[in-house]
Amino acid sequence: MMKYRFKPTCLVFLILLFVISNIKASYILIPMDAEDQKNHLKAYGITYWTLSKDYKVKWLLNYKGGSFLFPDVEDIRKECTIRGVSYQVLTDNQTTEVLQTIESPSQNMEAVVLEKAPKIAVYSPKGNQPWDDAVTMVLTYAEIPYETVYDKEVLEDNLILYDWLHLHHEDFTGQYGKFYNRYRSTPWYVREKLNAEKQAKELGFTKVSEEKLAVATKIRDYVIGGGFMFAMCSATDSFEIALAAEGVDICEPMFDGDPSEPGYQSKIDFSKTFAFKNFILERSPNVYEFSTIDMTRKRRIPKETDYFTLMDFSAKWDPIPTMLCQNHTALVKGFMGQTTAYDRLLVKSNVLVLGENRTNKEARYIHGIKGKGFFTFYGGHDPEDYQHMVGDPKTELELHPNSPGYRLILNNILFPAAKNKKQKT
Repeated sequence: MMKYRFKPTCLVFLILLFVISNIKASYILIPMDAEDQKNHLKAYGITYWTLSKDYKVKWLLNYKGGSFLFPDVEDIRKECTIRGVSYQVLTDNQTTEVLQTIESPSQNMEAVVLEKAPKIAVYSPKGNQPWDDAVTMVLTYAEIPYETVYDKEVLEDNLILYDWLHLHHEDFTGQYGKFYNRYRSTPWYVREKLNAEKQAKELGFTKVSEEKLAVATKIRDYVIGGGFMFAMCSATDSFEIALAAEGVDICEPMFDGDPSEPGYQSKIDFSKTFAFKNFILERSPNVYEFSTIDMTRKRRIPKETDYFTLMDFSAKWDPIPTMLCQNHTALVKGFMGQTTAYDRLLVKSNVLVLGENRTNKEARYIHGIKGKGFFTFYGGHDPEDYQHMVGDPKTELELHPNSPGYRLILNNILFPAAKNKKQKT
């Protein structure tokens, strides 16, 4: 009777098979620090694309600049390669080590689960090109889909179809962006004024200011009901002014055909605003400014030293502001806009300042809660165009794939995807 002998070569093979099976890759890490990521902006597009395929993603707050952890799927690897996004393949053991590091009480880190791709709307006139606005420009570059809505859609309550809303640099006060002094005779200003008046009449309003107020209150209700609103530049303070001036005529005759209400400043109701208090409106139609909220005319900062600092929050206890501040640098290059920054003294006490220029006592990036929803205001027009003027060429984001200023916009895009959005501060 023959006995089967277990050959040493078989034993070696089985050991190797066991080792290989235990070190096989099972996760993809997209690092977001300065050293390891070639294209930070498109990394957000990869994350959104992955969520749209019904995979969950972990956002590793404060780990390598706010990295993303994906399941190891061949399609995700291919997509990273196609879009030029740096990634690393991790074994189970390596992934466990990373997550254990993040979970340690000694580390200001947290892993937040992203569950679904948020449906995005951009409030913008239909004729605007993507490069007219920093948000639409970076969404296009990052390959994140969005839909455009404007006054008609907002007034018809279509905002409930969306998780996230961006306000294009709109003027909700009915003063046509306060461009009167410089541009009132230019064809584009005349055309836009006529189009706005025609639209207001078609929607059943006698004045553009009344129609824009109705839009602003619909947006307010969307946020209170649980929506997320992001706004930049003049959309931030003009939205606030419109809400505070509800029922008060603050427009001069060249804007709406009749005089403003006498003593209107004393009738402003700051309890209706999201973020700002005690501001004084700019009465003159010849001044390119809405109110004292904005710091543009008050600041004396050379371009070379114009930076703002992102605040440092506890990732484990304050995940929301930590998410919104994820970056590969805490120092972000400043940039101008019609509304560049906010007077720190006029920001309500229940609003978080996420980024500020301490020297000039100005807030650049703020966030708060309204009802069941959230809002973020970001001062300035284009993070990679220091002083964008009407008619200037568009920014080519291919030249700025690692822009810290644009990353802040994209942090807000992913925020609605987070599993737990309870504010702890």
